[in-house]
Amino acid sequence: MKLSYVYILECADATFYTGVTSNLDKRIIEHHNGIHPESYTAKRRPLRLVFYAQFTDIQLAIMREKQIKNGQERRRKL
Repeated sequence: MKLSYVYILECADATFYTGVTSNLDKRIIEHHNGIHPESYTAKRRPLRLVFYAQFTDIQLAIMREKQIKNGQERRRKL
């Protein structure tokens, strides 16, 4: 059974990044090392993992990520 994860990182500028991955440890290391220089988190390090949830169905993980991101947008608009 392949697991998927939804995760939230808190960035140094007090913003949050939400993502989905099948390898949480590897993805967190990539964020911390700035592997993707044009990514949202690359210029906002250091980062802190504040939440993650494990799923057995990638579609459920993606749905949860979208729910979280939609909630973040609403909070920013208030």
